[in-house]
Amino acid sequence: MERAPSPRERAPASAAPDGLRVAPAPGAARNTAAAPDLTLPGIPFDMRNHRCNRLFPCGIALLMTLLTAASLHAADLKSALKKVASDERGTLMEGIETLGTLGDPDALPVLEALRDDTLRVAPGGKLYILSPDGKRASEVGTGRSAPADSLKLEEPPINNAVRKSIDSSIAQLQLFSRNPEQRLSAARELANRATPDDAPKVRAALARETEAAVKHILQATLARLDLSSSDRTVRLNAVRTLGETGDIQRMNDLQQLTAVKPDGAFAEPDREIRAAAAAAMKSIQLRQTIISLGGDLLYGLSLGSVLLLVALGLAITFGLMGIINMAHGEMLMLGAYTTYVVQNIVQKTLPAYFNWYVLLALPAAFAVCGVAGIVLERAILRFLYNRPLESLLATWGISLALIQSVRQIFGAANVTVANPAWLSGGYAVYADLVLPYNRIFIVLLGAIVVTLVWLLLQHTSLGLQVRAVTQNRAIASTMGIRTAQVDMWTFALGSGIAGIGGVALSQLGNVGPELGQSYIVDSFMVVVLGGVGKIAGTVVGAMGLGIVAKYLEPLSDAVLGKIILLVFIILFIQRRPQGLFALKGRAVEN
Repeated sequence: MERAPSPRERAPASAAPDGLRVAPAPGAARNTAAAPDLTLPGIPFDMRNHRCNRLFPCGIALLMTLLTAASLHAADLKSALKKVASDERGTLMEGIETLGTLGDPDALPVLEALRDDTLRVAPGGKLYILSPDGKRASEVGTGRSAPADSLKLEEPPINNAVRKSIDSSIAQLQLFSRNPEQRLSAARELANRATPDDAPKVRAALARETEAAVKHILQATLARLDLSSSDRTVRLNAVRTLGETGDIQRMNDLQQLTAVKPDGAFAEPDREIRAAAAAAMKSIQLRQTIISLGGDLLYGLSLGSVLLLVALGLAITFGLMGIINMAHGEMLMLGAYTTYVVQNIVQKTLPAYFNWYVLLALPAAFAVCGVAGIVLERAILRFLYNRPLESLLATWGISLALIQSVRQIFGAANVTVANPAWLSGGYAVYADLVLPYNRIFIVLLGAIVVTLVWLLLQHTSLGLQVRAVTQNRAIASTMGIRTAQVDMWTFALGSGIAGIGGVALSQLGNVGPELGQSYIVDSFMVVVLGGVGKIAGTVVGAMGLGIVAKYLEPLSDAVLGKIILLVFIILFIQRRPQGLFALKGRAVEN
């Protein structure tokens, strides 16, 4: 006889209190149809899973926390802007200081407008920023623009104390600016005046910084502030961080840790911290030495590239014609002035393309100097072949005439050639090592020109004729080569290359009538050292002299350094008169 189920056994699983499913009693039949499937279509997890039941409330709580923080930040920003709109200086300064501590980049335009006296307050406490012409005003927050005369705007009550507060808050906000250049400038300024009270601000900026150069400065600044900490571990880590950053400006802070007081005791009683400070100073000195050598190498290469562009044409023409051309430096000057003229023309006629005027100046300078070279060669120099002394005097007179002509046209004062945007600034390898873009451009330009000249001399008919005339002019003439035309075009080529050197030199400084005089002697030194008429010798000689001259500067002044180089070259040609790379052929025997 079967027993009737009790009410508890007859109750479905869904009827259990609190939504729990109760297992049936032992021996009772399982009612599978009584358990409804709680999985909803489109839901990728089972709501019956107890782990999901825990994660879902956590996610909701996190989202609510973020929304609450954002709303609080917005409330703080709104409150600070309201204080800025106050007509009381004390309240105004409170609002300015609050804007600085919030770290919101959107507050930076407000403070900059307040500093520049373009911020106005409308009735009701609304803030407006005037346009550059002062005729229209844009509402802070919404950006709505309206005529300034229709808004009844008033100026905030600003005095010197308020301006000082504005500058301080702007410096703080620039650490959180969206512009990397602004953050870098703010970090550099803060590094020199930061106090221990600024440590939380520096930590906050460091936590969100992504630019390596800015992060490097902030790390060094924070480490300097941590040196005054009472925590030994914090001070030890700060010393090690200063050693890793390699900031030379922190050497004085590290030296104070290893200093000895008048009573014979160490300023820093902890031995491990003193040892770490000594190691950090050695690391900084080594890093600065490497950085200095790297920077000098680039400057030496750029100087060598300019010498190469001047000496390359000089070496070819001297090897071909036997002329000592003292006017070759003036081709450099003409190329620089051509760059100045092209700059002014582009600036007036095509201002939108001003950043590319250098690319137009390169062929223009080559053409101008090439034509000038043809005129000089056809009018004067072709009568002075293989007469070195006469050619020296004649070209020296031509040099003076060209200098005076430029003075009459452009004036005796130097003229300024502006760097385009893509040649301004530099690439920061380290915080203390910046490679200027204009010098990198000069090195690359020198490499390109040398490659093109080598291809011209080795793989063209003109190059073959130049090499033939250089080795033996008489035999080349009997073979049907028109040596006069070869001389003319080769002289034009050498002068045009010097003109390109003038374009490069114009990007390093001002341009004056006597610009070429500073490089002609060095160019002849390059030609003599490298070997007459040899491209490889010219490259090695120019780069070698440029780098050595740069490394000699810290040891002596420029004049003494040049004397040392000249003595070295004199001793060198005593042992090897033909230079580093000697000519081959019948010209050597003559």
